[in-house]
Amino acid sequence: MPIKFPFAKTKKQAEAQPLGLDHTHLPKHVAIIMDGNGRWAKNRGMPRIAGHKEGMGVVKRIVSYASDLGVRVLTLYAFSTENWKRPKNEVEFLMKLPVDFLNTYLPELIEKNVQVRTIGDFDVLPPHTKKAVQEAIERTKDNDGLVLNFALNYGSRFEMVHAVRQIAEKVKEGALDPSDISEEMFSSELYTSELIEPDLLIRTSGEQRLSNFLLWQLAYAEFWFTEVYWPDFNESHFEKALYDFQNRKRRFGGV
Repeated sequence: MPIKFPFAKTKKQAEAQPLGLDHTHLPKHVAIIMDGNGRWAKNRGMPRIAGHKEGMGVVKRIVSYASDLGVRVLTLYAFSTENWKRPKNEVEFLMKLPVDFLNTYLPELIEKNVQVRTIGDFDVLPPHTKKAVQEAIERTKDNDGLVLNFALNYGSRFEMVHAVRQIAEKVKEGALDPSDISEEMFSSELYTSELIEPDLLIRTSGEQRLSNFLLWQLAYAEFWFTEVYWPDFNESHFEKALYDFQNRKRRFGGV
């Protein structure tokens, strides 16, 4: 049965034809690289931070839509370990965005039974960012709907090096024999150890690279790229990504 398009915000969206999504074959875990905020703003003669602010509203709408569809996990690449290299005022704004987002939308997330989580090096984040995130995690910990997983100060290479160090310590202490190290054990030391691996990666803005995002976890995910900048990304784009996912054959190395 075709799904309806319940969140139309513009005439163009309202006129979009619904696709025949199969609700029994949705990706369980969707990961998104939300790219293009700065370029979206630059094209409009606005400061880069205006693009990040506009993108915050898109996060809210896509989270709501994914939740209503029945997606189990949505991981959003919010801030990478490399993003600290950006101008100071932009970094400060990006560190304030989780505070603004959660202060504004946390009641709606709770109402929708969304559980908030994070992955990344949490300890080095500014106190105001950590406080807002920790409050959201605590207030939604018993929710059993969509898991909204923010990758915040996240870098996949750092994550894997950290996992190797954890395993090496166990070997050094004599608690683990090297011959017992397996893919499953390695996965258990990653930030995502409690989550299913992504089925689908979406990246906006036309870039076609992973940018140090979930390098281990995306081994068998389907990739979907769009030229659309994140602030212009909407429910119909998300639906198209899911539809294309459903029309691909996933062989996992088989025939």
